[in-house]
Amino acid sequence: MPKSYWASYVVVFVASACTLILEIVAGRILAPYVGVSIYTWTSIIGVVLAGISLGNYLGGVIADRWASRRVLGLLLALGGLSSLSILPLIELVTGYSYPDGFPLVLKIVAMTTAIFFPPAFILGMVSPVVVKLTLRDLTQTGGVVGRIYAFSTLGSILGTFLTGFLLIALLGTRMIVLGVGIVLLALAVLAGGLLRGRKTSAVVAAAVLGVLYAGSSLQSFSSGCTRETDYYCIKVLPLEVSSQRTVQQLVLDHLIHSYTDVDDPSYLRYGYIQVYAEIADYQARQHPAFRALHIGGGGYTMPRYIERFYPQASDVVLEIDPGVTEVAHQYMGLSPDTRVRTINADGRLAIGQMRGQAIYDLVIGDAFNDLSVPYHLTTQEFSQQLKDVMGPDAFYLVNVIDKIEGGRFLPSIVRTLKTVFPYVYILSDGESWYSTRASTYVVAASSTPLDQERLRQVHGQGSGGTVVTRAMPQERLEAWLASADSLLLTDDHAPVDNLLAPLFVERGV
Repeated sequence: MPKSYWASYVVVFVASACTLILEIVAGRILAPYVGVSIYTWTSIIGVVLAGISLGNYLGGVIADRWASRRVLGLLLALGGLSSLSILPLIELVTGYSYPDGFPLVLKIVAMTTAIFFPPAFILGMVSPVVVKLTLRDLTQTGGVVGRIYAFSTLGSILGTFLTGFLLIALLGTRMIVLGVGIVLLALAVLAGGLLRGRKTSAVVAAAVLGVLYAGSSLQSFSSGCTRETDYYCIKVLPLEVSSQRTVQQLVLDHLIHSYTDVDDPSYLRYGYIQVYAEIADYQARQHPAFRALHIGGGGYTMPRYIERFYPQASDVVLEIDPGVTEVAHQYMGLSPDTRVRTINADGRLAIGQMRGQAIYDLVIGDAFNDLSVPYHLTTQEFSQQLKDVMGPDAFYLVNVIDKIEGGRFLPSIVRTLKTVFPYVYILSDGESWYSTRASTYVVAASSTPLDQERLRQVHGQGSGGTVVTRAMPQERLEAWLASADSLLLTDDHAPVDNLLAPLFVERGV
């Protein structure tokens, strides 16, 4: 391999790495504004590929007519500038007010295109120009082109792994974008010799300063996250709910996950959390030293509640993101000396490893929302794994946001659980069994029936200690399930995002 070719290989390697770095970072950047869903990633991948494709085409035209080191340098400089422009564009594009009725999916595509298409398009032009500059002998065309695109692909692979496994947690998204811009500008100087022309140098320098000034003016260098992790942009925001109470809001990406009074674990704002608390008391009356397993930690609302009011109970939390646990300790009132034991691992993997080792009386699922549902926690196979770590009269509770009438995800969850558990219930803090509006329901599954009389005797979470938990009558549940459009969710077929698509579109972001 001639030494003179190495400069070409380095250029395409770095340019392609930068393109894929921006693609991976795009998901984290857009998450606080549009959530993380199949629509978000479909838009990102499609837009970036479209940019690369059109860039390759136009780059070929430019290579045939104007290929030179200077043109290559200008393309790299424009790639760097368009990368830096991502920072101010985030604030401008996400803050734009779209017309009423503008489809949500088109909104996500439009935002992704405005922010991430330009750098993908410009960097897509680099490889054809490099090929043209490198070719000296037409008899070696195949070998030269093959090696250039091989190094380009290697750069893409490195950029993908480096960003996902290291850079986001180490630097945060804004610093990564800034770093990509700087690297491309430096490469433009080295590979394109841009400093040799005073006018070109002045124009590039002025453009860089302009973009950086716009970014700093819009505060684009700050993500606004209390902590940015591989999984979430985590925000903790104070909220005064009354003159006597201020709570901490935990926001994971776009969604408020919990409201926490750090001094009062009995404060349970959400209705579904109140249902969880009443079922916990239902179990405690039979098993004072009941064993609770939480799938998803979030603000640690229920673990703190159980720790405070059921001193004989044991609490294990499966939280995939160590950053969420750290934030709970730092901001959400989780004591450093807590009896709550946290396992930072994916819930399904952890439960799979527990089979035959631990038996729980109460399993609480709190990892679902209406914009992002881990599909592998919804399937028949997962339900069987859950049953294997549950006692004979244990309950599995999971919150599901959907519609009773017209929803497809809620009946699919119920249908799937009924293939594993003999008794499945829909619980709520009201009786909205005929509602056409989206609400949060608790699906309860067990090997033993729910004792309604025992439930009426629990410590209620309503006004004056009244019990708020209501169960959909079984006759109504069976009739509803028979007529609902639902699927059996399995590891081979669990189109959760599609089932939630109508709710996603209706809700907007």
